[in-house]
Amino acid sequence: MKYCTQCVMPSTRPGITFDEKGVCAACQTYEKRKEVNYGERWKELERLCDKYRGMNGPDGYDCMIAVSGGKDSHFQVYTFKEKLGMNPLLVSVEDNFPMTDAGMHNVKNISEAFGCDLISIKPNLKAQKMIGRYTFENYGKPTYFIDRYIYTYPLHMALKFNTPLLVYGENVTYEYGGENAIETYSAKEQINNGVGSGISKEEIVSVGISPKSLNFFEPPIQEDLDKLNPIYLSYFVEWNSFTNYEVAKKNGFHDLTHEWKRTHHIEQFDQIESPAYLIHSWMKYPKFGHASATDYAARMIRYGMITRKVASELVKTHDHALDPRSIREFCRFFGYSEQEFWRIIDQHYNQELFTKNAKYSDWLLKHPVWED
Repeated sequence: MKYCTQCVMPSTRPGITFDEKGVCAACQTYEKRKEVNYGERWKELERLCDKYRGMNGPDGYDCMIAVSGGKDSHFQVYTFKEKLGMNPLLVSVEDNFPMTDAGMHNVKNISEAFGCDLISIKPNLKAQKMIGRYTFENYGKPTYFIDRYIYTYPLHMALKFNTPLLVYGENVTYEYGGENAIETYSAKEQINNGVGSGISKEEIVSVGISPKSLNFFEPPIQEDLDKLNPIYLSYFVEWNSFTNYEVAKKNGFHDLTHEWKRTHHIEQFDQIESPAYLIHSWMKYPKFGHASATDYAARMIRYGMITRKVASELVKTHDHALDPRSIREFCRFFGYSEQEFWRIIDQHYNQELFTKNAKYSDWLLKHPVWED
């Protein structure tokens, strides 16, 4: 396990690469932005919008935006509705977990603030609980069913409403390092980024789930996919999580200030909708030795906000410290005791990266970044 010489990202992030100086792909990507003419890319985006503008009549939808209600969703809708003058239809997949007050506000606000219709789906709750328990216990992926729908459902809806221009936020694989990371505006291969792939429909059915409960589990057939033009907004603008947050706040977005200070995050504005859902993103820690604190500390270094030393201390304090509220709400939803929960977590710890502390029965990284 080694770490980027510029940020705090470890070599265990799936698919990440390092150059001969030990700089990770994400830092290299950020540096390449200096060579990008974003003025030209904005013009390219305007031409793309003009191609679809008014395609369903002067009052019809001319694009679709996949949203969660988060800061990036607000930034996307602001960009297409307010700056580009499009008439987007918003589409969302609800994760069925109890929501924070901020999360409930933001989902309503994104429709009201920008004057947009929003359609959403609440996936089959019985199927979600059965699949979630199976994928959590066997793969450490408790939200796989929901994540799969997040990628597939907007594709189906874009076809249904004849809005080929389907907008997503950032190309996570390219921006932060991952397998087959290439810079492209096309989001056609997004489903293969590892979050919503790797467990087949046949395997899910084999554990007792009816195919009738999996109507949106698979993406549309290739012939229909070829009719769509899904894009990443991050290709066309200089994407920055903190800039997006500021734009979102000015348009009514609420963060978790005064509601909940999460122990395993170093910010309070990303993925704030559902405490239980955060188990999914934290599962990177036992499997790969890093989680959301590392992700954001690395970004903050690239943005020039903090030093690598400060980032290392933030990672030391927060990355491992899974928030108790997330645990409680997750266990309540899936029907686990907290003892059962931690027993399953223990099974997913990568013993090449961690050693178990016999005295306290907790897991310690063998090569932490703060000792790098």
